[in-house]
Amino acid sequence: MKIIGLTGGIGSGKSTVLELFGNLGATVYIADVEAKKLMNTNKELKKQLIALFGSEAYTNNKLNKKYIASIVFKDKEKLEGLNKLIHPKVQKHFAEFVKKCKTNIVIYEAAILFESGSSTMCDFIITVIANFEDKMDRIMKRDGASKQQILDRMKNQLEDSFKIRKSNFVIRNNNLKDTKIQVSTIYDLIVSIPES
Repeated sequence: MKIIGLTGGIGSGKSTVLELFGNLGATVYIADVEAKKLMNTNKELKKQLIALFGSEAYTNNKLNKKYIASIVFKDKEKLEGLNKLIHPKVQKHFAEFVKKCKTNIVIYEAAILFESGSSTMCDFIITVIANFEDKMDRIMKRDGASKQQILDRMKNQLEDSFKIRKSNFVIRNNNLKDTKIQVSTIYDLIVSIPES
């Protein structure tokens, strides 16, 4: 089995690329989705998050995402605190997930693959990049966010140039037809590499 880390900045189109890999037969794990599930179900993590953010972290026993986002995108220390609590739990959950996998290729998708230390679990790393205008357009349509809110989020992410240097493959996601060709080529290449 080969574990592929998939990352990219906000609005780069990771979800599209992930779906294309899934269509080719890879099993996909979305770290952000699983982290949110754990924040709502893991009792220990809930206690830790309330200690970090106060009782407003949960409303009606559900994670108050807007409240937490409004804090962490402006406060680097709180963001680091949040990440320190979540990432070890997500990595442990992923290790259990991999044990149950039947496919040869597992894609671990995470916006903060390097920052969380999750890149060390991967055999290969793919970074998805896109034009700045395309990214802004996608996020505005998807989240209804303002330009300033998007720029604030981008400031908290590593530069594409750093991710590219640390990656085995880069997918330029500017139009779907080209992206499909890149995904298919990379998938075939990874499948053909003998396991070390």
